[in-house]
Amino acid sequence: MTTDNRWPAGYFIGQRGSLPDADTIDAFCRLPVPNIGDCMGRSCGASGLQAYHNDPQHVLCGPALTVKVRPGDNLMIHKAIEMAQPGDVLVIDGSGDLTQALIGGLMRTSALEKGIAGFVIDGAIRDINEWAEGGVALWARGNTLRGPSKEGPGEINVTIQCAGMVVAPGDLIVADADGVIAIPQQQLASLLPRVREHEQREARIRENNRQGTADPERFNAILRAKGCPL
Repeated sequence: MTTDNRWPAGYFIGQRGSLPDADTIDAFCRLPVPNIGDCMGRSCGASGLQAYHNDPQHVLCGPALTVKVRPGDNLMIHKAIEMAQPGDVLVIDGSGDLTQALIGGLMRTSALEKGIAGFVIDGAIRDINEWAEGGVALWARGNTLRGPSKEGPGEINVTIQCAGMVVAPGDLIVADADGVIAIPQQQLASLLPRVREHEQREARIRENNRQGTADPERFNAILRAKGCPL
């Protein structure tokens, strides 16, 4: 890493600023990802990724360490693993390419040793039997046996696009069986009480549905407003 801010074209290693605190991470870890998405407008979250860690009950929640790579090349991912702190989530923009894997079983071993919480990859992985053992959560677009190059270029700790999400360094990543979402740091404090309230509201609706006492006006009012005769 250079110290004079002069970088070769296509190569950059940045630093994160402030990160979500432990209490905030713990609070969001207890909330369903769909509820978070509902309170963020229902149009955000990753698209087209699947879990490879073989534990549908696993919840991933941690600050993003972002990586942008050339499709099929993992040089900067190796560097990001070296930089990672325990609990980090590596979010990787691999342009959705599935021709070469970006990470595999050997990198999983390094991630375990570093205490990395998980990976979210818009690209391919390999050694899926090892990832299925758990220990490190993994969401990716697909898998292939074909290995990567290690030439670069790439960037670390820059704002990226990953599977339809815009992710900045330090954003909070939350993922469960329903999918992956990224929460900008500046939204965390205001979003948390709204998601909790949403969860309580859903609990009331669920109980009314169970008892058969759901209010028909919940949807009839919408239909009338649209001019539908009832």
